[in-house]
Amino acid sequence: MASEERPSQESLRAAIVREARACLGTPFRHQGRRVGRGLDCVGLVAHVGHRLGLVDYDHLAYGRVPSKGALEQHLAAAGLRKTPIDVARLGDLYLIAFDRSPQHLAIKTDLGIIHAYLAVRRVVEHRLDAAWRARIAAAYAFPGL
Repeated sequence: MASEERPSQESLRAAIVREARACLGTPFRHQGRRVGRGLDCVGLVAHVGHRLGLVDYDHLAYGRVPSKGALEQHLAAAGLRKTPIDVARLGDLYLIAFDRSPQHLAIKTDLGIIHAYLAVRRVVEHRLDAAWRARIAAAYAFPGL
């Protein structure tokens, strides 16, 4: 009986970015979970995680601005593990704060980040410049990475 081979971490990380890039241009929709129809930042991460079999957790009962600590609690419940920001790798997640508390997620790519960004009303990829770097509150890795 042949054993099923698990993809290498590098190929899995590349697959995370490919899945996220397949969502580029999807309109922003709060609590959205449908590629092409509407995603928010949590929906993007949930979609990628589900498509690759990395997580089966999702949570929809949240406001536009998550209450303090709620996003971190749900990342932990999904099995994501916190990792040092300065060693985050391709396919890891950045937890981002725009004001006081972290309220946004983005996926690290070789070019910068991919995220469902309300300000431009769609899923985008862009450089991680100094202003965006300053907003990063934490980094997380999907289970098994």
